[in-house]
Amino acid sequence: MKTLLVLRHAKSSWNDSALGDHERPLNERGRRDGPRMGQLMREFGLIPDVVISSDAVRAQLTAQAVAEAAGYAGEILADPRLYIASPGDILSLLRTAPENAETILIVGHNPGLEELIEQLTGERQDLPTAALAQIVLAIDRWRDLKLSSRGTLAGHWRPKELT
Repeated sequence: MKTLLVLRHAKSSWNDSALGDHERPLNERGRRDGPRMGQLMREFGLIPDVVISSDAVRAQLTAQAVAEAAGYAGEILADPRLYIASPGDILSLLRTAPENAETILIVGHNPGLEELIEQLTGERQDLPTAALAQIVLAIDRWRDLKLSSRGTLAGHWRPKELT
């Protein structure tokens, strides 16, 4: 069994119209929600073995804040393939993950993340900014992950639902 944690980047800022989509930072709410989701991960024992983030600034900042609050001590891998990725793109990336990684956190963007959750679980879930989904996969090796693989949605959290 492997566990995939799917996290949408936290709320980004649109204040600087000179910045392209890829370069947008987090806004105040985003800077607040990232650590809150990391703390939730710590409380639920959802500390990943590997963190892979889109290389977009808002995703990188989210990954850093979440990882720090969760107590993740490893490197955060930035991968441009997660920027506006399809479910197939994400699965291709995950198939190259280290086999000794039991739990992987990916930080990326919609609509690809919502589509991935639906593809793997058969459940349509809303994934607003900084929302986290936990999917348990009945695979022993990441390289066996396919679009036809089925997992169980074991958890789904939104920042606005946290106290």
